[in-house]
Amino acid sequence: MISLTVAAVMGSAMHSGLLAATTERVVADRLTGLAIGGVDPVAYFTEGRVVLGRADVESSAAGVVWRFQNDDNRVFFLAHPEIYGPQFGGYDPVDVARGVAYPGNPQFWLIAGQRLYLFGRVESRNAFAADPAAVLREANRRWPDLRETLAR
Repeated sequence: MISLTVAAVMGSAMHSGLLAATTERVVADRLTGLAIGGVDPVAYFTEGRVVLGRADVESSAAGVVWRFQNDDNRVFFLAHPEIYGPQFGGYDPVDVARGVAYPGNPQFWLIAGQRLYLFGRVESRNAFAADPAAVLREANRRWPDLRETLAR
């Protein structure tokens, strides 16, 4: 069974979907180039919550800028971006399963099977949590073709 960790929704102060690029392989802010709104992706695992990264602790990977709260998190991420980075490039897996690239919001997240997933809406997160295996089966099937339609 896939273990789930569901985050509390903290409002929409950092709604990355407003500025997120929806044509890139990794969701990033169009103005800053920051992935997941500057949130530290490793902190979801280590802190169990949304933590903003620092401008003085960042790195580029996959064509976007990632921020971290400390050097250790940056090292962990760079060693294993496939684990710590949001799956499907930060796109909502429920929408990916429908064949649509809709950007996830760093405030709506869940860890399932030791992987990070971001969702565009609370309803998507809830649908995913109800049956992650079914959503992932379809999302994994559709992602390769959908990914090819996105800019590198």
